[in-house]
Amino acid sequence: MSGKHRSSHATLNAPTLVLVAGTAIIAVRCLDLLMLFGVLGPRGILDFLYRSAQTWNLTAVFLGSLLLLFIELRCAFAIMRGRNWGRWGYLFTRLVALGYLWAASLGWGYPELFSIVGGSPGEILNALLIQKLPDLLVLFLIFVPAKSRRYFRLGQR
Repeated sequence: MSGKHRSSHATLNAPTLVLVAGTAIIAVRCLDLLMLFGVLGPRGILDFLYRSAQTWNLTAVFLGSLLLLFIELRCAFAIMRGRNWGRWGYLFTRLVALGYLWAASLGWGYPELFSIVGGSPGEILNALLIQKLPDLLVLFLIFVPAKSRRYFRLGQR
């Protein structure tokens, strides 16, 4: 045997539900970006970046949203590899995004771009939950089924 380390453990195959969830996270986030670029166009993207650099608040929101995106993508790959921290990290990012969107929709956040229009807090919450249904489905796939829980329990490192 040369200097290579050999593992005596068998590799764990990911359940289909976990692979679907990880792939969905990556696909949805990439499609979100493509649709944003498609709607705004090159000039709109430059204007958005310019406005995001106008004040410290807007810059912080912009950089925070980019950081959240990168954390979500990292968590998606970790989920597909069976890392338990990946699913908890994804849950954390969804709670942060939900909390910020809820606060911005009630007028406590900044900017208005990240808000949902509604007549009352109940209407806003209903619209917000409907908008977040795909995220709830992904969370269901990685937390509820017994095969998913077992995969993450056995894949902890």
